[in-house]
Amino acid sequence: MLPYQTDFLALCLRYEALRFGEFKLKSGRMSPYFFNLGQLSDGRALSAIGRAYADLLHEHLQPPFMLYGPAYKGIPLAAVTALALAERHDLNCPYAFNRKVAKDYGEGGNLVGAPLRGRVVVLDDVITAGTSVRESAAIIAAQGAELAAVGIALDREERGPDGQSAAREIAEAHNIPVLPILRLAEVITALEADPAHAEQVPALRAYQAEYGTKSG
Repeated sequence: MLPYQTDFLALCLRYEALRFGEFKLKSGRMSPYFFNLGQLSDGRALSAIGRAYADLLHEHLQPPFMLYGPAYKGIPLAAVTALALAERHDLNCPYAFNRKVAKDYGEGGNLVGAPLRGRVVVLDDVITAGTSVRESAAIIAAQGAELAAVGIALDREERGPDGQSAAREIAEAHNIPVLPILRLAEVITALEADPAHAEQVPALRAYQAEYGTKSG
């Protein structure tokens, strides 16, 4: 893994954003791990999140582009990533986010921040059913902008009903890259080499064998 991936995994383990046990998912599957980016809820963690997303985008995308954070989890992600891109990569990147309920006073509308123009990168924590990305794509298109990529924290690499992962479905539906900071396969490989977490690997590999997809 690249340094920003290693640092992000360590952060998630330290704050228990990545936890191990038995967790029932919305799909009904019993998972040996659970990922919750909301656990990273203080200043240092938020700064580290921004660095990870910024390094991810710097590694995979050519500017210019702007950032869009779907409400609610995507809002701080867009803000801290824009800050980190400016500080770490000298890229002054506009950002915007939406409100769940449009305002009918003041500036009005449901969009806040920079106008949605040009190439837009949506930032979110994970893709489960893809609903948030589809809603974001519709908002971006309505403003005459282009959905250029989606950045997420973790790709579970888990098969859906059609045999593909949710991330792959979004990538193919919109003909864009879906860029994860971490993939489950990378997490498993890293944990295998970590004596403090190696005992989690058999259950993760069994789950991956039953529900995972190598195609992403």
